[in-house]
Amino acid sequence: MEKGKRAAAMAENRAKLIRAAREAFATQGYAEASMDELTAAVGLTRGALYHNFEDKKGLLWAVVAQIDGEMAERLRVAREQAPTLWEGLLAEGSAYIEMALDPEIQRIMLLDGPAVLGDPSKWPGENACLDITMGAIASLIEQGVVKPVDVEAAGRLLNGAALSAALWVAAADEPKSVLNKAIDAFRELASGLLRKKI
Repeated sequence: MEKGKRAAAMAENRAKLIRAAREAFATQGYAEASMDELTAAVGLTRGALYHNFEDKKGLLWAVVAQIDGEMAERLRVAREQAPTLWEGLLAEGSAYIEMALDPEIQRIMLLDGPAVLGDPSKWPGENACLDITMGAIASLIEQGVVKPVDVEAAGRLLNGAALSAALWVAAADEPKSVLNKAIDAFRELASGLLRKKI
């Protein structure tokens, strides 16, 4: 029983640190977020941080993984609410770009995350997203909706276009002013895969 209580306390401490880090990274930015202030705010020590995440970068990875899971769920909903598989593919890419307006996603996932953790296209969540995109493209090729192109190449290019557009929106002085241009261009580029315009 004691072991179970210890595991529950560790899980609770981990969750507290991730919540506090999300807030700090979103409002102050990764570089400015103080680990001493963060741990003190949740009544823990730096030792708890190091025990759970090794360092500040490890904590950022945990925050990115949590937000990435939430983003994946939002993208799934956008995809599944669309009337067709093709529209679902476009809706998913458009929703990803639009998420760049969310201050937390903008700061953590699109600005600080890549600067600290490297190329987002190599993050585990992005690879899962790529698998979904490739599956959709393969199905659309089988249905005769999309030209017979290399599935991986098309998936990487579509996801790369959405990521690049989201990064553009996130870094813009007026993100809302470029959002529609980015989504329109993404949809137009994607339509080049179609056998005929829908």
